[in-house]
Amino acid sequence: MSTLILLRHGQSMWNAHGRFTGWVDVPLSRDGIDEAIAAGDELADHSIDIVYMSGLMRAQQTAMIALAEYDHNRVPIVVHEDDALAAWSGIHDDEASRASIPCYVDQRLNERCYGDLQGLKKEAVAQEYGAEQCHVWRRSFDVPPPGGEDLKATAERVIPCLMDTIVPALMAGRNCLVVAHGNSLRAMVMAMEGLSQSEVLGLEIPTGQPRVYEYSDEGVFTPL
Repeated sequence: MSTLILLRHGQSMWNAHGRFTGWVDVPLSRDGIDEAIAAGDELADHSIDIVYMSGLMRAQQTAMIALAEYDHNRVPIVVHEDDALAAWSGIHDDEASRASIPCYVDQRLNERCYGDLQGLKKEAVAQEYGAEQCHVWRRSFDVPPPGGEDLKATAERVIPCLMDTIVPALMAGRNCLVVAHGNSLRAMVMAMEGLSQSEVLGLEIPTGQPRVYEYSDEGVFTPL
């Protein structure tokens, strides 16, 4: 058995202001930092061997703050895929290597792109286009906002990341932490729990609260 922990980033500054964020690289708010610290405390009872983060700052901030609080005498180390950076950042000490938690950045875990809505206040969009249309853009499965992605398109990049990268690590017995976003994690949970389109649209994943699964040798994810 191995463990998969999903963690939505803490509140971002644009979450706090009620703006569509998407792929805009916005940092955590003060409350978001506190949520990341609290998440680290919650992770204290779990063993973490490897971390996967989205390419966006708010997810990476959350991961690093939570892991600093988690500690366990292990240091999170970002593993670079660029050949030169990978060579320069190699660890040449076995003890330091054993005391590290490798952290990988994967843009497939990014939030859904909100396209032309990014940076706009949700309240203003609802006033201009109507509350019903705004809700459709925010929560429908296969109706994207102008220039953006719907949840279906998000799932089409997130699920291969789960199956091609994360599941093999779990099968090798490694306990994994994934730090990403509301919609990318919603797509992942849809695949893991076999949710229908209507069920996944009703799924809420709060910021800064770990969601823990046990992964069996039979490939079954069981919520803990």
